[in-house]
Amino acid sequence: TESRVRRQRMGYINLSAPVTHIWYLKGTPSIISHLLGMPLKKVEEIVYFVSYVVIEPDNFPDLSYKQLLNENEWIALEDTLFQHEQRYNVCCQIGAEAILTLLKDLDPKEMIARL
Repeated sequence: TESRVRRQRMGYINLSAPVTHIWYLKGTPSIISHLLGMPLKKVEEIVYFVSYVVIEPDNFPDLSYKQLLNENEWIALEDTLFQHEQRYNVCCQIGAEAILTLLKDLDPKEMIARL
């Protein structure tokens, strides 16, 4: 097969889960870190499945957007959520899926206005 045919065929891959490309994570400066307004160390903790990130705090006490939780904190939070009579829609994610969600939450028009 010709190289242009191979390039076209290689370009159509559907992944079953989101991934974070190392160039955008570890580049200098880190593009993902810069866009999210988070230190690279914290972004790496999310990507490498060390910490969960709060996506939707839903007015739950002591939780804020983009707050990092380690595994023990997340388990304790889950236990607390199930014990409350009031239902909260707290959402925490981990890995590249969390990064994708945080990037989707960005408003490009607002970012351009700030710059």
